[in-house]
Amino acid sequence: MKKLLLKLVFVLGLSSAAMAQDPQFTQYYAAPLYMNPAFAGSTKCPRLIMNYRDQWPALKGTFVTTAVSYDQYVDALSGGIGVFVLNDKAGLGTLNNTQVSGIYSYQVSISKTVAAKVGVQGTYGQKNYDRNNLLFGDQIDPRIGVVYQTGETFPVEKKEYADFSTGLLVYSSNVYGGIAVNHLTQPVESFVFNANEAQKSRLPRKYTVHAGAIIPLGRDKKNSSTYISPNILYQQQLDVNQLNIGLYVGKGPLVGGLWYRSGVARGSKFFGSDAVIVLLGIQQGIFRFGYSYDATVSKLASNSAGSHELSLAVQFECRVKKKKFKAIKCPTF
Repeated sequence: MKKLLLKLVFVLGLSSAAMAQDPQFTQYYAAPLYMNPAFAGSTKCPRLIMNYRDQWPALKGTFVTTAVSYDQYVDALSGGIGVFVLNDKAGLGTLNNTQVSGIYSYQVSISKTVAAKVGVQGTYGQKNYDRNNLLFGDQIDPRIGVVYQTGETFPVEKKEYADFSTGLLVYSSNVYGGIAVNHLTQPVESFVFNANEAQKSRLPRKYTVHAGAIIPLGRDKKNSSTYISPNILYQQQLDVNQLNIGLYVGKGPLVGGLWYRSGVARGSKFFGSDAVIVLLGIQQGIFRFGYSYDATVSKLASNSAGSHELSLAVQFECRVKKKKFKAIKCPTF
């Protein structure tokens, strides 16, 4: 029954103009290029990151998001380059969203201790749906079940679009913050070739503001491997606002985190609780692995089974030739 209802909801979404919302990662510093394109090349040496998120698994594949990114700093370009690939599947693969992005960021030294990076991103996007996974009322016989072919007419099954984003990052040795604006041109995602409907089906801009600090603990603060890191992230996309606040604690190769996420739609007076998030990460050599669990605390708590997220990163080693380059020191999960 849940599968049937999910498909019916999807069909209703196809037949009306729906404003899409972006997929999200709880470990947003483990998907830095997705959060803010200015992070491209921010660690100087080549970096490869893989992300996986299964949101609300009790609803049988409602949202499964995977991503792969690569970035590094290039001296000849005086900036960083990056590639980011994302795939998001909804409704057991009924609706698929794939994005491939190329990113460039340029670094500017503001002072001896403060630097800024400006990033630009170009994206090729493709959305498609599998109509074989859809079920319509005229296919169902009340006594036998699903036996008929549907008489529904289908719109185009694939939509391609170009998208552009930008971001700014400012940081010192232990404090950092940034802003990003995604979907600058608000590309049309509609499967229907109807001018009026297409204008209603534009991908709305997403605004992101994030900030945090690394606070070393112990007597030798410069060389301490123990630290705490308070962070905050705020995002707005169309009528939906989201606030994440939390704290990382690191000791040696281990990192733990505790987060609270809330959200509200425009017109509401109060923020509604969404999830409490726990994180465990480990960094060993050039490898980094993180697992986080979103414990849903909203009205979906009894039906969603939370959300699971994994991240795996390889931070390659390299020689730093440009002394003026300032690598950002921030969380990696």
